[in-house]
Amino acid sequence: MSMSDDDRDIDIESDDDGDSDTGLGSSRHTNTANFTQAEKRAHHNALERRRRDHIKESFTNLREAVPTLKGEKASRAQILKRTTECIQTMRKKINDNQKDIDEIKKQNIQLDQQIRAMEGAMNGDGYADLQSEDDVCSDDVEDEDLELPDSSRRNKKMKTFHA
Repeated sequence: MSMSDDDRDIDIESDDDGDSDTGLGSSRHTNTANFTQAEKRAHHNALERRRRDHIKESFTNLREAVPTLKGEKASRAQILKRTTECIQTMRKKINDNQKDIDEIKKQNIQLDQQIRAMEGAMNGDGYADLQSEDDVCSDDVEDEDLELPDSSRRNKKMKTFHA
């Protein structure tokens, strides 16, 4: 016995993940072979309604997850647009933060070198290559690297110990 067009439509249009909490998974596999056309249509309509409700709930969850949309009314197109903008902003912040982390790690290495040089000088090792503060902590950081994503200025350069 082959599947009717209505049966295939029900199976195709029911695009749930099989989530047990939505109740979509169990009714998806209902055998509709002995249903009348009206029962098949009613079954299909119920599945389609659940599918649309699931999508609606997903958009609601997405809207509440985006800070610029939280608590607001928005169309699905606005939700998708603002979500895309939010993701792009977050990626930029992550990239900016990674640059900050890399710069701070570099400064930590330079400070560790200064500490070792000073400890060596104090212990009488006569660290011959003791570099000046300007050589150890260069000021080659661009002003734009110091800009935070929220446009507030912050001086990230570390104060160095003068021997």
